[in-house]
Amino acid sequence: MVRRLSTTELLACCASRRWALHMDAKAPYPDVAKLLATSDTELAALAWRDVTEALAAHPRIGSRMAGSSREAEWSRHEQSAAVGADAELAAANEDYERKFDRVFLISAEGLSAAEILADLRRRLVNNEVDERAEVRRELAAIVRKRLLRCLE
Repeated sequence: MVRRLSTTELLACCASRRWALHMDAKAPYPDVAKLLATSDTELAALAWRDVTEALAAHPRIGSRMAGSSREAEWSRHEQSAAVGADAELAAANEDYERKFDRVFLISAEGLSAAEILADLRRRLVNNEVDERAEVRRELAAIVRKRLLRCLE
């Protein structure tokens, strides 16, 4: 049995209140695999407004999230390669934000600044529907990693 995560822990993993409520309502989980599968299912089912609520908690890629919260610490760790990245990344971020009206979201942990920039540029050619699907996949990857950290 997986230990029950608090609402605070769940919201640090994903800032969508709807996701956190659904995850809490379905607890306890018999194992980690079921926890992660439920998270993926719940994220896929979120209305776009709930996804944007989750996105609002993510800083621009390459920026450091301020504060001492668990989420801020995780964000700084996840983005460590991109922090202080060059002007190319900043310009690409601005292009993305102009086109999609939201921050670029990527599961950046373990990626170099060059890899992040390449993916950002690749995704700039997406239409809104395709990009929303990519955002959901990236959010799910981030949330999975954070859930696992909570359980460590």
